[in-house]
Amino acid sequence: MTIPCCPVPADRPSLLRRPHVLALWLTLWCGAVTAFGQTATVRGVVTDEVTGAPLPFVSVVLQGAPTCTSTDFDGAFELGGLQPGVVNLGFSCIGYKATKRLEIELTPARPAFINVTMEPLAIEIQAAEVTAQTARGEEEAPVSLRRIGTNEIKRNPGGGRDISKAIRSLPGVAAIPSFRNDIVIRGGAPNENRFYIDGIEIPNINHFATQGASGGPVGMINVDLVEQVEFFSGAFPATRGNALSSVMEFGFKTARTDEWTSNAVVGTSDLGLTFEGPTGPNSSLILSARRSYLQFLFEVLGLPFLPIYNDFQFKWVHQANPNERWTVLGIGAYDDFQLNLSVADDTTADDYLDQVAILDALQVNKQWNYTMGVKYDRFTEDGRWTWVASRNMLSNRAYKHVANDTELPLTLDYLSREMENKLRLERRKYGEDGLKVTWGAQYEYARFTNRTFSSRYSFLQDSVVTIDFDTGLDLHKYGAFLQASKPMADGRVTLSGGLRIDGNEVNAEMANPLAQLSPRLAMRWNFAPRWSLNANAGRYYQLPSYLILGFEEQGQKVNGKQARYTRCDQAVMGLRFDWAERNTTLGLEGFAKGYENAPVSLNTGIALANLGADFGVVGNEAVRFDGAGRAYGMEFLAQRRLYKGVYGLMAYTWVRSEYIFEDVYTPSAWDSRHIVSLTGGAKLKRDWEIGVRWLYSGGLPYTPYDVDVSLDRDYWDTQNVPLLDYTNLNGDRNASFSQLDMRIDKKWFYDNWSLDVFLDIQNLFSQVPDSPPSLDVVRDASTGIPVPDPLQPGRYMPRYIDANAGSVIPAFGLIVEL
Repeated sequence: MTIPCCPVPADRPSLLRRPHVLALWLTLWCGAVTAFGQTATVRGVVTDEVTGAPLPFVSVVLQGAPTCTSTDFDGAFELGGLQPGVVNLGFSCIGYKATKRLEIELTPARPAFINVTMEPLAIEIQAAEVTAQTARGEEEAPVSLRRIGTNEIKRNPGGGRDISKAIRSLPGVAAIPSFRNDIVIRGGAPNENRFYIDGIEIPNINHFATQGASGGPVGMINVDLVEQVEFFSGAFPATRGNALSSVMEFGFKTARTDEWTSNAVVGTSDLGLTFEGPTGPNSSLILSARRSYLQFLFEVLGLPFLPIYNDFQFKWVHQANPNERWTVLGIGAYDDFQLNLSVADDTTADDYLDQVAILDALQVNKQWNYTMGVKYDRFTEDGRWTWVASRNMLSNRAYKHVANDTELPLTLDYLSREMENKLRLERRKYGEDGLKVTWGAQYEYARFTNRTFSSRYSFLQDSVVTIDFDTGLDLHKYGAFLQASKPMADGRVTLSGGLRIDGNEVNAEMANPLAQLSPRLAMRWNFAPRWSLNANAGRYYQLPSYLILGFEEQGQKVNGKQARYTRCDQAVMGLRFDWAERNTTLGLEGFAKGYENAPVSLNTGIALANLGADFGVVGNEAVRFDGAGRAYGMEFLAQRRLYKGVYGLMAYTWVRSEYIFEDVYTPSAWDSRHIVSLTGGAKLKRDWEIGVRWLYSGGLPYTPYDVDVSLDRDYWDTQNVPLLDYTNLNGDRNASFSQLDMRIDKKWFYDNWSLDVFLDIQNLFSQVPDSPPSLDVVRDASTGIPVPDPLQPGRYMPRYIDANAGSVIPAFGLIVEL
């Protein structure tokens, strides 16, 4: 049964009595008559999370309105007669935990379709007045877990529909003033994060990825396939290993089974197409492809580089009966980073020498990667069995010729490939009185190859040395895990614990999985209505990158014999207030992390955790494994998810991040200290929406240049970039930075299609991020060739390039849904 809302707003009866005014209004808004007759529908299926069986008689309620319905014997429901736009739905059923689905997009062109799972109630609550609502997964991770819906990602001001940029609004996430998507969580390095799509691990989520880290300038995941993201900034469950700073669980949509639909997104930088629909009576498919045309814009603007990216992703689900489900998904990308040599053709241009300097420093990069995975879920009366098999591969090619002339010799020739085959078994069991147990094991086989020809400055030899090797590495990895949680005291208290072990065959120390025993313990105490106290403590391990393990010097893999897992001990405690009826959360958390056995460069003496915020690779060098560091701080969150057309989020983080350098704790490259994010927006009448976000970041430390070595001709002629003075590691600090972003959307709804036109503006007030001027050398004004110092022929003279002025970055686009 559906109880329809009044189709005519109470404040507009006069409009219907004046036809000429109505006609004028319709003309102005291009025929979009969402408030006058057009309606939308949402359909879906509700299933039992434990058994996978459909749930009948579930109450489905439109938040903030009297509209409701219930599921049938197949767990299906339909709510019709709704206003196009965005709605929140609540689901409740006797014997099950209530749940909600927020911000479901509705259009008259097609019914929205969602899949919902509900968890059985294990304890009959006798003291409901002192309980707080616990969402799925919070028993294992009661702190440091945030959920982000697809619509929150799409509308994020300045985010460009990119998840890596959207999470910058959350507490603990660094707001780095850069065009890159480096994910820095609670002072940790960009390589400390792990990513999963529907339980299948993917190595990276960005185009033009920095090998050995996780950043890149453009996100690879199309948000149109994403249903929800679970973001763990700590307290990772034991089922997820090899992470020190964060775990992101992407849930891709299960495609609709009633009809085929499509949408197209045309933006400033790329074109994306998405299709979804049934592939049989028990299966469905959603797939997407994107192609950039950013290179054309960059060429018109006269920029010295031309990035080209492409990606493809899909998810296919087959469920012949409620007890079995097959999922096949894939994601891949091909990226090509070319040089725009034509910008140096005009020798009379004011920026001619600057463009030549940039072209001298840049390298050509070609990169492709893919992940393919299959997951089989077998539901039982008390839980499920899950088998996962996947394969991922990365190919990273970089090269550079003398003077960027392909007829001249190469100064850099790099080709590396990483391949992983993975198997994982999980058994999740629901016992009596709310006991949940998950156990499992995993095996991975990895193959890594690395062909490197380059030159670099050796601090140990005080000269430029040549690096030339061709190596490979085959690696077997294994692990097992156990996670359990149980509510107590009538549901007021929940305890959770986990154990994990990992090992590999690189050396005897790491081959023993007990040497990487990773315990963790968590607690949640609902001590008052809507209030909870939460805590977690654990030990986590991460394997060094393949670049480190496979590095070869004088025919020997110099890092492998002494390699160690990086260890991170973490403790988190937080206080949280949940007002579920108003979609509102307040939270305060404190955290502390201690690092041991971190890889440290033998050449520079710095921890590699300071690297990763630039293109290239991290870890292709000899290291030792005695680095130590720490990060600590506190976070505050105030969030109101969409309620009555308004949403907002305020996040503040105070963080310190330090590594030991020359026996002293020294600020790391991620020591932001203060991070503030204020995000808010509203859905207005006539299908307008506006959102703004203000970001503030304390200045990041940086290492000044070693001018003396940089100007040496032997050094500059091989490197073309200045050398940093690592004896003064992060000895200077940039000033703080802030920027305001804005997004405006206008939607039109028609009978068979809909249109969304948006304007997304980054750095609205042209704020200039503080950074030191770049060191270059004096060049011949007509050729751009470096000019030796006439008084010291073996050296060049310094020339400095000022940092670019702050600029407004507008992005205009449209979304068509069919």
